Amino acid sequence: MSSSSYTPPCAACKFLRRKCVPGCIFAPYFPPEEPHKFANVHKIFGASNVAKLLNELPSHQRDDAVGSLAYEAEARVRDPVYGCVGAITFLHRQIERLQRELDAANDLIRLACAAAADLNPPPPAAGGGGVGTYQGTFGDLYNHHNNPSGGGFDGRYN
Repeated sequence: MSSSSYTPPCAACKFLRRKCVPGCIFAPYFPPEEPHKFANVHKIFGASNVAKLLNELPSHQRDDAVGSLAYEAEARVRDPVYGCVGAITFLHRQIERLQRELDAANDLIRLACAAAADLNPPPPAAGGGGVGTYQGTFGDLYNHHNNPSGGGFDGRYN
């Protein structure tokens, strides 16, 4: 009996029925307990294309690349016509629908706030301002524009 422990071949080597060597490019990304992951990637992209891609990428980008390949392959297996584009389109439509719902809810909130403000006007400001000052300001503006002499409104329209 040998002193080295047995390590099962990665999912890629097992699928391809070859010996999994210590420097196998697939081993870190296709563990033996996920055979379906490599099967889908192999079916859609091919083992040699994936190996070539992994060899060309820096090691810190390989995990993300395999994740993307696995996602796209699984989406293509589930939906042979649209693949992941079908899922993306579905999500975009869902976002648009939810945005319309949010806009409608915000419109209702604005209407409710406006109705509440009409029913409960804010209290007059301290210092005697309030309605008289408000009307006086607009009265002054009106008189200034319609009567250059600065006089008050005499009831006649020029």
